[in-house]
This record gives sequence, structure tokens and C-alpha cells, in this order.
Amino acid sequence: MEEETSKLPLPDAFLEFLQKNGIDPLIYTAIESTPRYIRLKPGSEAYLEEIEAEIKCRLQKVNWLPGFYSLPPHIQIANSKPYKEGKIYGIDAASGAAVLAMDISVGDHVLDLCCAPGAKLCMISDLLGDSGSVTGVDVARHRLAACRTMLQKYVLGDACRLFVADGTTFSLMPVRDHLDSISCEFALEEKKDTFREWTSRRPWKERKRAARARENVASRLVSETDHPELIFYGKASGVVGLSKDELYQTVSSSEVSSSGYDKVLVDAECTHDGSIRHIQKFEHWGWETLNGRVLNAERSDNLTTLQVIDLLFHYLRHFLLQLKLLINGFRLLRVGGSLVYSTCSLTVSQNENVVEWFLKENSSAGKVDAHKDATVYDSLQEIDAAKDWPCKSGRIPKTLRFDPVTSKTSGLYVAKFTKLAV
Repeated sequence: MEEETSKLPLPDAFLEFLQKNGIDPLIYTAIESTPRYIRLKPGSEAYLEEIEAEIKCRLQKVNWLPGFYSLPPHIQIANSKPYKEGKIYGIDAASGAAVLAMDISVGDHVLDLCCAPGAKLCMISDLLGDSGSVTGVDVARHRLAACRTMLQKYVLGDACRLFVADGTTFSLMPVRDHLDSISCEFALEEKKDTFREWTSRRPWKERKRAARARENVASRLVSETDHPELIFYGKASGVVGLSKDELYQTVSSSEVSSSGYDKVLVDAECTHDGSIRHIQKFEHWGWETLNGRVLNAERSDNLTTLQVIDLLFHYLRHFLLQLKLLINGFRLLRVGGSLVYSTCSLTVSQNENVVEWFLKENSSAGKVDAHKDATVYDSLQEIDAAKDWPCKSGRIPKTLRFDPVTSKTSGLYVAKFTKLAV
């Protein structure tokens, strides 16, 4: 089936879309030659031969990405013993590169603003080890619950907290002063209504109250005063011992400059056109579905006025969402902190256009000099680790593009920013 699917001709409308965005149509015929990728949980390297025996194939080390291995695209790992035991997890190498681009250091406080389904969140936690903290945010509760399951499965949740929230308005700072065990016990005794160590076995009354609160939120528009829903926190996340007022306290812009996150990842919602396996699904769903989900924002010829308005709305929805996520993620950085913006789209409208608009409108972007072809901003950073990566430069200097032909990965766009003092 995969061989037949990979040779199917793409619809003319999609080929036109690819040409407009400078995308090589050959990437959508590379499904047979694009491997799957896994990451070994640190400490599992000693079990490599055992893992290979269980999944019945030899793993190829990815030399440019530590801890990653490739395997043939037809190999499934979900039912394998190493996967069930938490020794390996599936994550595309391009996604791993986006995490590595953050250059996470010991003790960093990291925000993953669109963290579901959780593979990148797990890698961030892996890289931090026993230091710092990770805050995961996602607007979809069921997808965030999947992140929680992953963190627990791979025993990576000690320094993590998960919030159901809109990433464009999320505003909670990291907890930088963790209580030690003695102080924590004292705080729990002295203060009422404090967060105790998290457990999935909450009292019936508490579960009922939470369910009622979710129903109330679902039945009305969420107001600006509604707090993000905390659905998980580890014992070293800084939450244990805090009161709700302390957890949800607001801070001024000047305080964010010094107490914001060290690193932020904004892997924004997009049309997923860079994923060849996602695009191949439209052969079964019907290519007309592709028009609604991917092509709408790009084509306006031979349409009625109402159809053009609908297409413009579709385009603006993605563009504005991505821009707002990028703006808010950058706002939550401390001065000197860095943000990585990525999408699994290969379109200019969801990548370079978003980045250009952000740079022009943000005073912390630090305009340096205007050249003949482009304006240079010193907040846009070179990704040092990318010197050996199999990827292309984006249309904006210092940004990167992965694709199945060049990189043997899924498609991904990556840009990195540093927050400057204004």
C-alpha cells in the first residue's frame, strides 16, 4: 500500500500550491526513503542490542543528533517491549533538532507553549535532568493528558507542571525558588489550601468539583480572570507548598525581564503540509479535503466574493494564531533568554511571513542595519549546533528548513531569537 501511495500523482491544485511556496513536489514521493526515528531514554544505551532484537531491526545511529536512531519506515514500535517499558520513544529527528536548537543548560526554566502530544516535552525534561523546571502548556485538555501520561511513563515529570491554557495569553512565571523537603513540610503544616504532592487518585469531591468547573468553562466564553487548569505537577516543580494565590500571581513587565523563562519553545499549530505522512493520508480522506485544510489560504482565483472572504479568514486565523503565540512566548522570556519558533509547514506564509512581521513590530528584536535585500536583526540568532545538520537555510538568514529529500526527516521550519534589553 505504501509503495502504491508514494507513486500517486498529486492534484494540480496542490502542485500549484507547492510551486507558489517554492517547495519541491518530490518530497511527497519520499515516503519510502524517509526513515522513522526514535530517541533512547538516557541510560538505555546499554540495552541497544536487546532493543534491536525486540523490534526486529538494526538501529542506525543519527550522527548529527545525540541519542537518536533511525529505523525503516514500516517498522512499528508501539507494541514493542522497549517502548512499553519506556526505554525508547518516537520523535522525528527534525523535531529533536528544534529542541536541541534551544541549547538547554543545567538549571534552565523552560516553557513549551504548545507541548502536546509530548515527545519534545520529554526530550526537554531529559536534557534538564535533575535541574531547572519545565512548564508545558496546551489548549486541548485531552492532548495535554497524553503529555502527562508520557511524562509518567518515562519517569520525567519530577520538575514539570502542565497547564490547560491558551498559549497566546498564558502568563505564569516559573517558580525559581524551590522549597527544600523540610521547608515544604513546614509550609504544608502552616498554610491552608496549599498544593500537596500530586496524585492521580484525587478525592471524589475534588474530582467532582474539577469536572463541574470544566463544564462551566465549556458552556461559556473563558474570561480573562479564569486561571489555567493545572493538571499535573512534579514534586520538584516548585508547586508543592504553594497556595493558589502564590501559583497564579501576576507579575509586571519589569519583573518578567529578570524572572521570566530562560528558554521557550513555540512549536505552533499549522497546516502540517511539511509532514509527508500527513499529506499521504489525504489520498484516503479525499483530495478535496486537502483544499479545505491546506490550500484554502493560498488560492483565491475563480472564487466568489464570499469564498475569497472565507479563504482570507482561514489564512488570517493561522497567521494571527502563530504570530500571537510567538509574541506571547517572547514576552515570557527573561532578558537574555532565547526562544525557538518552529512549524511543520513549509509555506512562507506560516514561517518567514510570521517571523518578519514579529521582527518588524517588536522593539526587543533590535534592528541593526538595513541591507539591500533584507534588514538584519540581532535578536535573530545563528543556531550553532546546526553546522552539521542536513538542512537548508530559510528565506530569512539564520533560519532553517528541514525536508524529506534534503534531511531525510519530516518537514520543519526553525527560527531562534534572543530577548534583548530595551
